[in-house]
Amino acid sequence: MSKALVVGASGGIGQALVQALHVTGHQVATLSRSMDGLDVTDEASIAACMSTLQGPFDTVFIATGALEIGEHLPEKALRAVTSEGLLAQFQTNAMGPILVLKHLVPHLAKDTPARIGILSARVGSIGDNGMGGWYSYRTAKAALNQLIHTAAIELARSHKQTVLAALHPGTVATAFTAKFAGSHATVPPAEAAQNLTAVLAGLTPAQSGGFYDYAGHSIEW
Repeated sequence: MSKALVVGASGGIGQALVQALHVTGHQVATLSRSMDGLDVTDEASIAACMSTLQGPFDTVFIATGALEIGEHLPEKALRAVTSEGLLAQFQTNAMGPILVLKHLVPHLAKDTPARIGILSARVGSIGDNGMGGWYSYRTAKAALNQLIHTAAIELARSHKQTVLAALHPGTVATAFTAKFAGSHATVPPAEAAQNLTAVLAGLTPAQSGGFYDYAGHSIEW
Protein backbone atom coordinates (compact mmCIF):
# COMPACT_ATOMS: atom_id res chain seq x y z
CA MET A 1 0.00 0.00 0.00
CA SER A 2 1.22 3.50 -0.83
CA LYS A 3 2.19 5.58 2.17
CA ALA A 4 1.26 9.24 2.50
CA LEU A 5 1.95 11.91 5.09
CA VAL A 6 -0.08 15.03 5.88
CA VAL A 7 1.62 17.62 8.08
CA GLY A 8 -0.93 20.06 9.44
CA ALA A 9 -3.57 17.36 9.45
CA SER A 10 -5.88 19.00 11.97
CA GLY A 11 -6.61 22.05 9.82
CA GLY A 12 -9.56 22.32 7.46
CA ILE A 13 -7.57 21.49 4.32
CA GLY A 14 -5.35 19.03 6.19
CA GLN A 15 -8.27 16.96 7.42
CA ALA A 16 -9.76 16.88 3.93
CA LEU A 17 -6.43 15.82 2.44
CA VAL A 18 -6.25 12.91 4.88
CA GLN A 19 -9.69 11.74 3.78
CA ALA A 20 -8.93 12.19 0.08
CA LEU A 21 -5.73 10.17 0.37
CA HIS A 22 -7.52 7.40 2.24
CA VAL A 23 -10.07 7.23 -0.58
CA THR A 24 -7.29 6.82 -3.15
CA GLY A 25 -5.89 3.85 -1.24
CA HIS A 26 -3.08 5.42 0.76
CA GLN A 27 -2.03 4.50 4.24
CA VAL A 28 -1.90 7.97 5.79
CA ALA A 29 0.32 9.19 8.61
CA THR A 30 -0.46 12.57 10.17
CA LEU A 31 1.23 15.26 12.21
CA SER A 32 -0.28 18.40 13.70
CA ARG A 33 -0.01 20.79 16.60
CA SER A 34 -3.25 19.68 18.26
CA MET A 35 -2.62 15.94 17.97
CA ASP A 36 1.17 15.72 18.24
CA GLY A 37 2.39 18.99 19.71
CA LEU A 38 4.10 19.96 16.46
CA ASP A 39 5.41 23.53 16.60
CA VAL A 40 6.68 24.53 13.17
CA THR A 41 8.43 27.59 14.63
CA ASP A 42 10.67 25.29 16.71
CA GLU A 43 13.07 23.02 14.84
CA ALA A 44 13.54 20.76 17.87
CA SER A 45 9.79 20.12 17.89
CA ILE A 46 9.82 19.41 14.16
CA ALA A 47 12.74 17.00 14.48
CA ALA A 48 11.13 15.17 17.40
CA CYS A 49 7.78 14.74 15.63
CA MET A 50 9.33 13.70 12.32
CA SER A 51 11.51 11.12 14.07
CA THR A 52 8.38 9.17 15.04
CA LEU A 53 7.43 8.51 11.40
CA GLN A 54 7.83 5.26 9.51
CA GLY A 55 8.53 5.95 5.84
CA PRO A 56 9.30 5.97 3.08
CA PHE A 57 6.44 8.13 1.85
CA ASP A 58 5.43 8.49 -1.79
CA THR A 59 2.97 11.37 -1.26
CA VAL A 60 3.40 14.21 1.23
CA PHE A 61 1.38 17.36 1.84
CA ILE A 62 2.72 20.07 4.13
CA ALA A 63 -0.45 21.98 4.95
CA THR A 64 0.68 24.12 7.86
CA GLY A 65 0.27 27.88 7.96
CA ALA A 66 -1.64 30.80 9.38
CA LEU A 67 -3.09 34.03 8.06
CA GLU A 68 -3.81 35.60 11.44
CA ILE A 69 -1.13 35.03 14.09
CA GLY A 70 -2.01 36.24 17.58
CA GLU A 71 -2.73 39.95 17.35
CA HIS A 72 -1.10 40.23 13.95
CA LEU A 73 -3.71 40.62 11.20
CA PRO A 74 -3.17 41.01 7.45
CA GLU A 75 -2.12 44.63 7.00
CA LYS A 76 -4.32 46.91 4.90
CA ALA A 77 -1.72 49.71 4.81
CA LEU A 78 2.02 50.27 5.20
CA ARG A 79 1.49 52.03 8.53
CA ALA A 80 0.25 48.73 10.01
CA VAL A 81 3.45 46.80 9.20
CA THR A 82 5.51 45.77 12.24
CA SER A 83 8.71 43.82 12.66
CA GLU A 84 6.88 41.44 15.01
CA GLY A 85 4.19 40.72 12.43
CA LEU A 86 6.73 40.17 9.66
CA LEU A 87 8.76 37.81 11.83
CA ALA A 88 5.72 35.83 12.99
CA GLN A 89 4.60 35.30 9.40
CA PHE A 90 8.06 34.28 8.25
CA GLN A 91 8.49 31.82 11.12
CA THR A 92 5.11 30.17 10.53
CA ASN A 93 4.64 30.31 6.76
CA ALA A 94 8.19 30.12 5.36
CA MET A 95 10.57 28.79 7.97
CA GLY A 96 8.17 26.15 9.29
CA PRO A 97 7.44 24.32 6.02
CA ILE A 98 11.06 24.32 4.84
CA LEU A 99 12.28 22.90 8.16
CA VAL A 100 9.62 20.21 7.93
CA LEU A 101 10.96 19.41 4.46
CA LYS A 102 14.51 19.29 5.82
CA HIS A 103 13.52 16.60 8.32
CA LEU A 104 11.32 14.82 5.79
CA VAL A 105 14.16 13.98 3.38
CA PRO A 106 15.36 10.91 5.36
CA HIS A 107 11.83 9.51 4.94
CA LEU A 108 12.00 9.64 1.14
CA ALA A 109 13.31 6.81 -1.03
CA LYS A 110 16.00 7.84 -3.49
CA ASP A 111 15.12 5.32 -6.18
CA THR A 112 11.30 5.44 -6.33
CA PRO A 113 8.85 8.25 -7.19
CA ALA A 114 7.66 10.64 -4.50
CA ARG A 115 5.56 13.79 -4.66
CA ILE A 116 5.60 16.58 -2.10
CA GLY A 117 3.10 19.43 -2.16
CA ILE A 118 3.58 22.43 0.11
CA LEU A 119 0.62 24.78 0.44
CA SER A 120 1.49 28.28 -0.67
CA ALA A 121 -0.88 31.04 -1.87
CA ARG A 122 -1.38 33.08 -5.02
CA VAL A 123 -0.88 36.25 -2.96
CA GLY A 124 2.77 35.19 -2.66
CA SER A 125 3.18 35.86 -6.38
CA ILE A 126 4.98 39.16 -6.99
CA GLY A 127 3.91 39.25 -10.63
CA ASP A 128 0.26 38.67 -9.76
CA ASN A 129 0.12 41.32 -7.04
CA GLY A 130 -2.10 44.08 -8.35
CA MET A 131 -3.93 44.97 -5.14
CA GLY A 132 -1.23 45.54 -2.50
CA GLY A 133 -1.81 45.05 1.21
CA TRP A 134 -1.20 41.93 3.30
CA TYR A 135 2.51 42.78 3.46
CA SER A 136 3.65 40.13 5.94
CA TYR A 137 1.63 37.21 4.59
CA ARG A 138 2.53 37.99 0.98
CA THR A 139 6.21 38.28 1.88
CA ALA A 140 6.26 35.02 3.82
CA LYS A 141 4.59 33.12 0.99
CA ALA A 142 6.96 34.65 -1.58
CA ALA A 143 9.87 33.52 0.59
CA LEU A 144 8.32 30.06 0.88
CA ASN A 145 8.08 29.82 -2.91
CA GLN A 146 11.78 30.63 -3.27
CA LEU A 147 12.69 28.07 -0.61
CA ILE A 148 10.64 25.40 -2.36
CA HIS A 149 12.14 26.20 -5.77
CA THR A 150 15.67 26.07 -4.33
CA ALA A 151 15.06 22.80 -2.48
CA ALA A 152 13.64 21.23 -5.64
CA ILE A 153 16.92 21.90 -7.45
CA GLU A 154 18.85 20.10 -4.71
CA LEU A 155 16.42 17.19 -4.52
CA ALA A 156 16.64 16.72 -8.29
CA ARG A 157 20.28 15.73 -7.78
CA SER A 158 19.77 13.25 -4.93
CA HIS A 159 16.15 12.10 -5.46
CA LYS A 160 15.73 12.15 -9.21
CA GLN A 161 12.15 10.82 -9.21
CA THR A 162 10.86 13.24 -6.56
CA VAL A 163 8.51 16.12 -7.36
CA LEU A 164 8.37 19.11 -5.02
CA ALA A 165 5.84 21.85 -5.73
CA ALA A 166 4.25 24.95 -4.23
CA LEU A 167 0.47 24.60 -4.46
CA HIS A 168 -2.25 27.26 -4.29
CA PRO A 169 -5.50 25.65 -3.08
CA GLY A 170 -7.78 28.57 -3.93
CA THR A 171 -9.97 30.21 -1.31
CA VAL A 172 -11.20 27.32 0.80
CA ALA A 173 -14.14 27.62 3.17
CA THR A 174 -12.33 27.04 6.48
CA ALA A 175 -11.83 28.87 9.76
CA PHE A 176 -8.51 30.03 8.26
CA THR A 177 -10.28 32.19 5.67
CA ALA A 178 -13.64 32.89 7.29
CA LYS A 179 -12.82 36.49 8.28
CA PHE A 180 -11.02 37.39 5.07
CA ALA A 181 -12.74 35.65 2.15
CA GLY A 182 -14.90 38.67 1.41
CA SER A 183 -16.38 38.46 -2.08
CA HIS A 184 -14.02 35.68 -3.18
CA ALA A 185 -15.72 32.47 -4.28
CA THR A 186 -14.86 29.65 -1.90
CA VAL A 187 -14.77 25.89 -2.31
CA PRO A 188 -15.41 23.24 0.37
CA PRO A 189 -12.31 21.60 1.88
CA ALA A 190 -13.19 18.22 0.34
CA GLU A 191 -13.24 19.73 -3.16
CA ALA A 192 -9.98 21.57 -2.54
CA ALA A 193 -8.34 18.35 -1.33
CA GLN A 194 -9.48 16.46 -4.42
CA ASN A 195 -8.08 19.22 -6.61
CA LEU A 196 -4.75 19.29 -4.79
CA THR A 197 -4.24 15.53 -4.81
CA ALA A 198 -5.06 15.39 -8.52
CA VAL A 199 -2.66 18.22 -9.38
CA LEU A 200 0.19 16.78 -7.35
CA ALA A 201 -0.34 13.28 -8.77
CA GLY A 202 -0.16 14.66 -12.29
CA LEU A 203 3.15 16.52 -11.94
CA THR A 204 6.37 15.08 -13.36
CA PRO A 205 9.95 15.51 -12.13
CA ALA A 206 10.47 18.00 -14.96
CA GLN A 207 7.87 20.23 -13.26
CA SER A 208 9.46 20.01 -9.82
CA GLY A 209 10.08 23.37 -8.19
CA GLY A 210 7.08 25.00 -9.83
CA PHE A 211 4.15 26.97 -8.41
CA TYR A 212 0.74 25.61 -9.42
CA ASP A 213 -2.89 26.39 -8.67
CA TYR A 214 -5.74 24.01 -7.86
CA ALA A 215 -6.40 23.44 -11.57
CA GLY A 216 -2.78 22.60 -12.35
CA HIS A 217 -2.02 25.94 -14.02
CA SER A 218 1.40 27.47 -13.44
CA ILE A 219 1.44 30.70 -11.41
CA GLU A 220 4.01 33.40 -12.13
CA TRP A 221 6.53 34.12 -9.42
